Amino acid sequence: MLKIRNLESGYGKIKVLKHVSMHVDPGEIVTIIGANGAGKTTLLATIAGLVKATSGEAEFKGTNILKAQAAAIPGLGCVMVPEGRQVFATMTVEENLLLGGHVLQKQGKQVLTDLLEHQYELFPILRDRRNQLAGTLSGGEQQMLAMGRALMSKPSLVMMDEPSTGLAPLIVKEIFQIIVRLREEGNTVLLVEQNAKAALGIADRGYVLETGKIILQGPAEDLLANQDVQRAYLGREKTEG
Repeated sequence: MLKIRNLESGYGKIKVLKHVSMHVDPGEIVTIIGANGAGKTTLLATIAGLVKATSGEAEFKGTNILKAQAAAIPGLGCVMVPEGRQVFATMTVEENLLLGGHVLQKQGKQVLTDLLEHQYELFPILRDRRNQLAGTLSGGEQQMLAMGRALMSKPSLVMMDEPSTGLAPLIVKEIFQIIVRLREEGNTVLLVEQNAKAALGIADRGYVLETGKIILQGPAEDLLANQDVQRAYLGREKTEG
């Protein structure tokens, strides 16, 4: 679904990503883990067209998305749930959701109504809060709204940037359960996450990004068992025995 080869990008003269190559297959949860400043957010932002690549290739379902405008990429089926939620605070929950479905407006009102109902099924709390201003929601509720808003465009690939940031452990657990359900419903997820244990716990495969380079990749269970990953990202030494 997504193929990236030798991707380089950054900000002005600052090169952040250095020859990054990776792929995401349909129906997978793929996670990218790494420390702050490793380039995880820059990678997602480059795929989403928010940061321009300086070299390399990125194909989404056979289309070179590096040449697409950022505003057109959701219409291709690739959406990003940004770090920090970034909901429209002065709009209601339902208005936020409907805004997410704007790329499907030409398909008719019934399509948007059905998608809206599906988000309310997936996130029951949003139904209860549908007429509430998004800025008055809790952090966890805002994260669910940001996810629901992205799903309103009926994407093939959902990219999530640090969905657990600033949330209580119980809410984090719920968010990750929803991500698993998205895969069960046929969605594909590219997950950037500092909570490496939680991310690898639900992912099929993972990549470790360090100072803009992929230094490790493999099945999630292999990365969880890797001594270097445990030491650097899981906060513990591997015990023998």
